Amino acid sequence: MELAQGLLETALATVWDVLPIVVIIFVFQFLVLRRAIPNLGRVLIGFAYVLMGLTLFLVGLEEALFPLGELMARQLTDPAFIYGAVAVLPAAVRWQDYYWVYLFAAAIGFAAAIAEPALIAVAIKAREVSGGAIGVWGLRVAVALGCGIGVALGTYRIVTGTPLHWYIMAAYVVVIVQTLFAPRLIIALAYDSGGVTTSTVTVPLVTALGLGLAATVPGRSPLMDGFGLIAFACMFPIMTVMGYAQITEWRTRVRSRKGVG
Repeated sequence: MELAQGLLETALATVWDVLPIVVIIFVFQFLVLRRAIPNLGRVLIGFAYVLMGLTLFLVGLEEALFPLGELMARQLTDPAFIYGAVAVLPAAVRWQDYYWVYLFAAAIGFAAAIAEPALIAVAIKAREVSGGAIGVWGLRVAVALGCGIGVALGTYRIVTGTPLHWYIMAAYVVVIVQTLFAPRLIIALAYDSGGVTTSTVTVPLVTALGLGLAATVPGRSPLMDGFGLIAFACMFPIMTVMGYAQITEWRTRVRSRKGVG
């Protein structure tokens, strides 16, 4: 009964959230363009699917992804797991004791990004537009590597309690320098690739991990330290995609020189 009530409340909230989008589309179609919507029945059925999908997804977040992310963070930071049967615990947090947290963060960041539907869509379109020059799996793996590295570094920041802006400023410097030297073909795609990682799969898991980690590491605040992982998940894929393009371009030049020689 509680689950059914939660589904109903989430469905009503989803309808309310999607309603402005529907109104804007129909107003522009009928009053500005002055044309009927082709296949109106299919469009309405599609909106119904969107509402059902969003409702089930939001309920799934609350019932599964958020609790699992927080549970994993609590278990990995449990002193009994980290220190075992040590009689005297360290007086202060030591970042090197949390290596399992960093490994888990890298793995979950990589897996979540590579399964991201938005990234798959962008990779397929990039392959079509580039005539096959940009591979779907090459782009997905490059983005996922960046996301995994970024999330792992973000958990290190939470454990150590260092200021978030230090990392973001340094990351922007690296991205700007890379932009100056990266192939022009890949720059816009790299920036978009950083954005698509912060979508339906990655955001819930990464947010839950950050909040759970900040709530269990001694001296950390979920409000002050728990957020910010999504910024890492967004910034580092830009670096890895441009780095992937730069390495590919360098290897092509080397092969062409050997062929000439």
